Amino acid sequence: MHWVDLLVFIVYMIGILGVGFYFMRRNKGDEDYFLAGRSMSYPHIGLSVVATDVGGGFSIGLGGLGFILGISGSWMLFTGLMGAWLSAVFLIPKVKKLSSSKRFFTMPQLFGHYYSPTAALVAGFISAIGYIGFTSSQMLAGAKLASASFPELSLIHALYLMGFIIVVYTVMGGIKAVIYTDTFQWALLMVGLIFVGIPIAYLAVGGFDAISEAVPRSFLRLDAITHYDFINWCITIMPIWFVGMTLYQRIYASRDEKEAKKAWYLAGLFEWPIMAFMGVFLGLLARVAAEQGMFAYLGYADATGMDAEMGLPLLLSTVLPIGFMGLMMSAYFSAVMSTADSCLVAASGNVVTDIMRKGMGFRNRAITDIRLSQYVTLALGALALGIAASFENVLDIMLWSYAFMVSGLFVPVIGALYWKKSTAAGAVSAMISGGATTVWLSVSPPQFLSENWDPNLYGISVALLVFIFISLITQKQNESGN
Repeated sequence: MHWVDLLVFIVYMIGILGVGFYFMRRNKGDEDYFLAGRSMSYPHIGLSVVATDVGGGFSIGLGGLGFILGISGSWMLFTGLMGAWLSAVFLIPKVKKLSSSKRFFTMPQLFGHYYSPTAALVAGFISAIGYIGFTSSQMLAGAKLASASFPELSLIHALYLMGFIIVVYTVMGGIKAVIYTDTFQWALLMVGLIFVGIPIAYLAVGGFDAISEAVPRSFLRLDAITHYDFINWCITIMPIWFVGMTLYQRIYASRDEKEAKKAWYLAGLFEWPIMAFMGVFLGLLARVAAEQGMFAYLGYADATGMDAEMGLPLLLSTVLPIGFMGLMMSAYFSAVMSTADSCLVAASGNVVTDIMRKGMGFRNRAITDIRLSQYVTLALGALALGIAASFENVLDIMLWSYAFMVSGLFVPVIGALYWKKSTAAGAVSAMISGGATTVWLSVSPPQFLSENWDPNLYGISVALLVFIFISLITQKQNESGN
């Protein structure tokens, strides 16, 4: 990377840390740190939602899908559009009013309201574990970008650098810094992709004719995925809009229900088609560049043996001229940080509110609410960094984290809002059985199960059956006891 690009990148990172420091001095309590004072408007919330949901992990992951599948990989984020709009209709109207009257901070507090403190505690653990894993995926995405941009920087050293920046920034600023900078970071990414990254990369590989010659025709079609792929993406991604702690925080942070719903509709449109097609198209261009031998100077004569998720950052670092490289890398690092900081704040909120205070009754007058939140955020950031160091694939960590949360939390959430016969015992049993099933099948799937279906399908199915069965039994016991 040229010194001009490096200077642009360093100035940007210093500016981001400065924002975190600014809000560190302005945050006055937990409500500011975790929910931005519950006063945010829909443009800030909407852009923050899509920046968090798509972010750097999906940006790099989408590039990997484009490298492997072509533009049909864009269907992954179509499930994000459906999830956003469905939750705007069926979740926000019920959750926003309740959160305002009860002053909720986290998603598991909903479980405490409808079920029991035990159910809220279990939900807090599941949510925290899932978001620690998701934070890890963003750190790894940032490390892949950094190591591709700076060849002399190894992946592990890049990981430690990105982890340090993400953790320090988040510890200082909290959710208010996250939401305000998400708006700017996402705008920067969009401008960078539309006016810099895509046009320059497209011309560099030789245009449409060169693309057609370099890749199979299926790469240019939208029907190159199987129905199993699409259904598995639906099962894994759509329900996260009903259980994601980062999303509940933004519902709570919205000024009112109307603002929250408009934010969700806006976020859905940004996910698909806008970000979906830009991400996979850049990945497709990276595949073309690899087949053309553009990365031969790095030891890749063609796409054989390449890490698909490294294709996009290698393409940008190869074709972008001096000055634009620094801008584009800043844009992608913005996307990484937009997701990582939100996920880290979410995990911290679960640990502080749902586990330490509500579950364990922790109180220490020597530590202020803000300071405790910052200490926990720092510790969880270090844990996420350690997890990221043990994985190689960004999308794997992300989808595992999604699946673990969805299989444990989705059924009890829907039951709480829409089934009057649901009980606390049913919710706890469903969370444990659903999450455990998905983890078991992800790690050691038995041979008699079809490999076509994501383990999350089985996890949700088990959770649903257990939830209904235990709820009906315990409801009858409660009625007979009365």
